[in-house]
Amino acid sequence: MDSQLKQEIVDLVTTHPVVLFMKGSKNFPQCGFSATVTNILREAGVRDFKDVNVLSRADLRDGIKEYANWPTIPQLYVKGEFVGGCDIVKEMFASGELFDVLGVQKPEIKEPSIKLSDAAKRAVQSAAAGESGTLRIEISSQFEYALSIDEPKEGDFKLVVGGITILMDRQSATRADGLSIDFVDSAEGGFRLDNPNEPPRVRPLPVRELKRLLDAGPIELFDVRTPDERATAKLEAAQHFDQAAQDKLAKLDRDTPLYFHCHHGGRSQQAAEHYLRQGFKKVYNVVGGIDAWSVEIDPKLPRY
Repeated sequence: MDSQLKQEIVDLVTTHPVVLFMKGSKNFPQCGFSATVTNILREAGVRDFKDVNVLSRADLRDGIKEYANWPTIPQLYVKGEFVGGCDIVKEMFASGELFDVLGVQKPEIKEPSIKLSDAAKRAVQSAAAGESGTLRIEISSQFEYALSIDEPKEGDFKLVVGGITILMDRQSATRADGLSIDFVDSAEGGFRLDNPNEPPRVRPLPVRELKRLLDAGPIELFDVRTPDERATAKLEAAQHFDQAAQDKLAKLDRDTPLYFHCHHGGRSQQAAEHYLRQGFKKVYNVVGGIDAWSVEIDPKLPRY
């Protein structure tokens, strides 16, 4: 490795208590793994960490892999020491070990209350027949669910519900109080989970409704496309989702309605979901993006 680059990395990881080499920024991660570690750090109570966007420099992206002898991004460093990538950070967070590494107090977690329907109990018993483990429920920070038959791990919560033993890691337990599980035995059936802790979802916004809102007055509308795309066609009322816009969003009241658009709606959906995770309660994604606006609202706006 180039000695100057190595010294730059050493300075980064030793100057800042917590450093995350990632794709994108902590305000707008550009890969799911980077977003996962960012959310874990925030859930652990660490918000003022140094984020280093490896997408901005190929030499740094390759150099950090060589420096840590670790092939993937993101990479987390605490007090100058390499902690690990996404999977390791997730495991340490689930077990509670990450709190000790970060030097923050481990929160007390109460045992969650969970309900299993009779149909769900029978389905679990059938799945576990002949297996050595028992039911494990995992709930991610995005409230994605995974059910499996597994063995106990260090730091697990162990619950017995209606004669069924359930295993949960610490962080899943914080999201599970009041969870109800049912099972529908049909071709399109399976487990059905009803969780009162789930956060609001991104709300789809048709372009005609967006026009009505814009006609009524200014709104916080953000265009997540590239500058070149905006040069081709743009809504004058939309703010470019640049660093200044991200800084503005970080300071807004979490009750402020947010609206995002892109070309067809994919990138803006990701941005909207990110800001839901930051605590905003009313977040909208423009269905079909600016292309739908060109088709349904303003045919003079160029399509590309």
